[in-house]
This record gives sequence, structure tokens and C-alpha cells, in this order.
Amino acid sequence: MSVIAMELREPAAPRGLLSGLKAWLARRRARREDAFGRIPRAAYVRPIHRVLTPVGPGFWLNDPAAVKRVMVDNVANYPKTALERRFFAAVFGDGLLSTDGDTWRAHRRIMAPSFDPRSVAAYAPVMASATEDFAARWDALAPNASVDMAAEMTALTLEIIAQTMFSTSSARLAGLINETVQSAQAAIDFNILDVAPVVGPARLKARDAKMRAIFAELDGALDRLICEREMTTGEAPGDLLGRLLAAKDNDTGAAMSAREVRDQVVTIFLAGHETTAAAMTWVWYLLARNPAEAARLHGELDAVLGGRTPTAEDVQRLPYTRMVIEEAMRLYPPAPGVSDRQARAPDMIAGARVPRGARVFINSWVLHRNPAWWPDPERFDPERFSAERVKARPRYAYMPFGAGPRVCIGAALALTEAALILAVLAQRYQPTLASDAPVRLQQRITLRPRGGLPMRLVRRGA
Repeated sequence: MSVIAMELREPAAPRGLLSGLKAWLARRRARREDAFGRIPRAAYVRPIHRVLTPVGPGFWLNDPAAVKRVMVDNVANYPKTALERRFFAAVFGDGLLSTDGDTWRAHRRIMAPSFDPRSVAAYAPVMASATEDFAARWDALAPNASVDMAAEMTALTLEIIAQTMFSTSSARLAGLINETVQSAQAAIDFNILDVAPVVGPARLKARDAKMRAIFAELDGALDRLICEREMTTGEAPGDLLGRLLAAKDNDTGAAMSAREVRDQVVTIFLAGHETTAAAMTWVWYLLARNPAEAARLHGELDAVLGGRTPTAEDVQRLPYTRMVIEEAMRLYPPAPGVSDRQARAPDMIAGARVPRGARVFINSWVLHRNPAWWPDPERFDPERFSAERVKARPRYAYMPFGAGPRVCIGAALALTEAALILAVLAQRYQPTLASDAPVRLQQRITLRPRGGLPMRLVRRGA
């Protein structure tokens, strides 16, 4: 089972108006099926590639130093475009992904303690226990049962986030959040018409109304839950929701409003559920295609854990497990959407002059395939993430969690969750692919196999 991701050949120029229209329609249909078909071929091999967009010049970046320039060194000159902010706000409200400036900085300060190392360690027992319960469900299935691994990982991470965020296995609330986020992702269809005069504002207004309708039931449920928590006397639960409600800005003493907490809950839910589920789906896919690496993983788990449930402390004792996860996220970044920035002032990037107003595009799918830093980039090689090779590589050659001040606040939590899931399940199972059919990519906010990933649950040693 191979992955069909992109077509790099340039189509021949058609002759005649009718043939040209047919060819354009065919390419448009192909690009809908091709998650990365809109990315120019040259963007994969050049440090910076200039293109002409409908709104002016644009630059694709595929160089660690260039990425650092935009995301870190001169980040104030490259804010997110208004359309990208609108895109994230449509789903997440005023969460960390959609806000900027003082609001973003204040919320980031308030939320940071909930994701520090001590907090992550406190969530680990819940994650491991939920995964053990999930493994018991697999154990009850018939030998070599066939499952959709994408759906299985979604169900598992949904249970984990419900328990870490709400201190309960609230199937109804977690399921409602999942259904809402899935509906919202399916309803998002941002394109060039959104920046067109007259048509654009009407499209955006209609989409905002549709999103409000999609989120209406969830908003009511979250409002009731937050209200109940605020009225609770005595010691509050130590889950993520409780921490967000109790947190205050160290600089101002301000807390977040109920609406702001709601927006952060939805944001964290996607970051802590959808992205981890996507990452783990690709981990299983790659291990099934690479038996030597799977055997090495199993050897490490057997030697360190010997069949017991892993703890937060064990994560540091499982370096190859982490390397497998990081290499899977290199090949299949969980959220590889293009970061679309706009230059406030002229600048120089990688030797190219970037004029004021130019768009700058950064995409982890492209960056993670730069042959200068990733030889034979399509090959699965967890050794790329050995300590020695990581040290020899520029920091911004790899950014599954973003970079700079806006790097994902939950990166450590996500890596810990993924390591615990893999450590629990891979001690018992070695899933195999159930079909030789090619896997096609589907990118909405996260990167998933289109139509799921059928696999067989093969017990180790069976």
C-alpha cells in the first residue's frame, strides 16, 4: 500500500480554447484529490521560489534560515494574513491559533502553566490508563480483526482528551466536540473568491453564519459545563478545563472570560485530539511498511517496559520510540497547512528582495522534504532523529509544531501522549495493512488518509 501525494510533472500546454478549458478543469479536479497539488514543483528544490498570486507577488520558503527570518528574527514584519486569521477564527473563535497582538500574548501567558513539564507529567497517568482500557477493547476482538486505524486512533485520542480536559469519560460531550469539529472542517472552503470584491465579503458572512449554526449545540453544552465549574465550591478538578478557569495572567492578574475559555477549549481539543490521532495513524502505517524499524521499536519496548504500563518517566527512556514518532511527523506532518504571512515592510530573505505586501508561504510538508537536510526524503528513517543528527541539522529544518513565539503550546503534551499510546499498544500488537490499495491523502486542517486506513490487529507472538 503506497501513498499517492503529488504529481510533479508539468502538464503540456493545451491548444485551443476548448481543449484549454478541458485541461484546466481536469487539473482542478486532480488538485482537489491531491492534497499538495497547488504547491509549485520548484518550491521543493529552491530555498526561495517567487510566484505571482492573484493578489500580488508571493514567495515559497524551503530553507531553515529563511524560515527563521520570518518566524523568529523578523516575526513582527510577517503577521498572518487577514484571510488566514479569518480561516482559524471561523473554527476556533478567539483561540491561540486565530488571535494576534496583546490578546494572543495575554492568553499565551495565562495558558502556559497548564502545559509546563509538571502539568504534562500529571496528565500522563490518565493518558496511559485510557490507552490500556482501549487495548483491552482490542483484546476482546477476534484474532487479526480488521479495523480502520484512522478511526481507532480518533476514538482513542478522543477518550484521552475527554479525560484530561474534563476529568471524565464524557462520551456525549467529547463526541459532540468531535462531530462539531469534523463538520466545521468539512464546511471550510476558503479560496480565491474570498478576497474578490463584492463576492468575498458575502461569502465570508455566509460562512460565519454557517459556522455559528454548526457550533450552536456545542456552545450551549460548554457554556453549561463552564457555568457549573464556576459555581462549584471546594477544590476544583485539576484537569485542563479547571486550570484554564482558575488561571490568571501573572502580569495583570486578569483571567479569561467564559467565552475565551470556550475558544481555547475548542483549540486545545483539536490540537490534543485531531493532530495526535493523525500522527498515530501515520505511525502505524509506516511501521507496517517498515518491519525492520518495527522490530527495533519492539525490542526497545520489551527491554525497557517488559509488558508493564509506561509512565511519564519512561518516555525519556524510550528514545527510539520518540524517534519513530518524530520521523512519522516529518513524512506526514499532522497539520501541514500553509502558513500564509504578509510582509509589512520590504525585506531580504535568502538573497531575494521581498517587497512590502508580498505573501510568504511556509509549509512543513515541503520543508520536511528538502534534500539538503533530508537525504532520500521519502524514506522512513527514524535514525534521522538521533541526538547526533538532530544536533547537526538546523533547528528550523523541522517544524511539525510550528516555530518561533507561536510554536504549539501543547507540543510536549502531544509528544508524551503519542509516546504513551505507542508504548502501550505496540507492546501487544503489530498491526499490518489490510489492503494493497494506494493510500490517498486528505488535508483539511489535519492530514489524514482519504477514506480511512484499513489494518489488521495482529497480536505479537501470535
